[in-house]
Amino acid sequence: MAPHVREEDKSTSRQPLEDRQQLLDFLLGGARPSADWGVGLETEKQVVDRQTGEAVDYLRIRGLLERLDGIGGWEGFREEGQLLGLRGKRSSVTLEPGGQLELSGKFCCDIHCSWRDLNRYRQHILTMGHELGLLFLGLGSQPFTPLEQIAWLPKPRYAIMGPYMSRTGDIGQRMMKQTAGTQVNLDFSDEADCMRKLRTAQLLSPVGYALFANSPLLDGKPSGHLSTRGEIWSRTDPDRCGLIGPLLAPDAGLDAYVDYALDVPLYFIQRNDAYVDLTQRRLTFREFFERGWQGERAILADWNLHLSTLFPEVRLRPQVEIRTADSLPPRYTAAVAAFYKGLLYRESGLTRVESLLGELSEEAFRDLYRASWTTGLKTQIGDANLGEIAAELVSAARKSLGQQFLDGDSGADEGVFLDVVDELLETGETLAEQLLQRWGGTRAERLQVLLDHCGYARG
Repeated sequence: MAPHVREEDKSTSRQPLEDRQQLLDFLLGGARPSADWGVGLETEKQVVDRQTGEAVDYLRIRGLLERLDGIGGWEGFREEGQLLGLRGKRSSVTLEPGGQLELSGKFCCDIHCSWRDLNRYRQHILTMGHELGLLFLGLGSQPFTPLEQIAWLPKPRYAIMGPYMSRTGDIGQRMMKQTAGTQVNLDFSDEADCMRKLRTAQLLSPVGYALFANSPLLDGKPSGHLSTRGEIWSRTDPDRCGLIGPLLAPDAGLDAYVDYALDVPLYFIQRNDAYVDLTQRRLTFREFFERGWQGERAILADWNLHLSTLFPEVRLRPQVEIRTADSLPPRYTAAVAAFYKGLLYRESGLTRVESLLGELSEEAFRDLYRASWTTGLKTQIGDANLGEIAAELVSAARKSLGQQFLDGDSGADEGVFLDVVDELLETGETLAEQLLQRWGGTRAERLQVLLDHCGYARG
């Protein structure tokens, strides 16, 4: 959930919010000409004990961060004296509530750059992690450790978010402690381009769940879903998760996104470097913006912080962040970026998505969306299934990426990163189904299956 590292980003000001246009302008501040478009990749992974497969506690993860501090230009950052991540010129390393490790790489000119960035990071964490007996898994759900046995990361914001999520959904705390995903960040040129990309990315969400499903386990056994992470997110918080209905309309403007964000209750604001808990009041940002709270008026930093606590399938931060894919084995990670960059950075890709998925009624689309994380590529859509739709879209993305290379928008053809999904499309079996076919035996045998399936390996 960490923001992407982009070299020209500047700290958000404490400018008071006086009118709605400031909210819109902040989001439109992410616009840039197409010649300057890039791509960002965020990867989360489960951190488990190499011998048992159980989630490791904060002290062991802190030991990893301490060893990485000062390597590759990273410097540790702390909250209330606790080491909670690393920042560098090229990337940042942060921790999710249950100790999941996330890399937010710099915004790159193309996916080849992102892939190099990811591989440099991978070698660092693997070397240090091996010495500490840690194993890193590209898996969307914690495979063994029950929720109540995973300690909270000592991060102040999680002390507020955790209790609130226990009130807004039946398994929101599982999302925080037990899931891991892959996010892609993309640029836009203006409001119309932004809204079209937001809509198209939402239309792609069932395909994204089906194609990149990789979390069929929970509490040591099959969960009944190919993307357990998708099911968990759907039961976390209806105010801030899932699809943004108004954005499915082809004529939706940025006002629709602002209205959505304004009507989500606040978790907190920051004053004097401390979080102020607002969850007991269920105060929406609209109410805070219009009337204030206990003498405090909304500032631009509050808006930026609030936007970071919205977790729909696609959001603005202020780049377009697509959040559907599970955490994946390393070699599949760049395929997520290639899939979305191919389809959203050319007219041909946008048009193909709209023709295949844009004509469904909202009810039919939501049914497809909900089914996608359970039946995967076999999910029916009319006379076809999501595997057939995904094959057409992967083909369209590959052609688009080839054209982007010919147009000089990338240093080399990024279509090669889609090659790994060809087997999934040919067989119609997701990574989750491949894992389930091998699942069984002793704990040691199951841990070896996980290592083979999605483990981060040195070399």
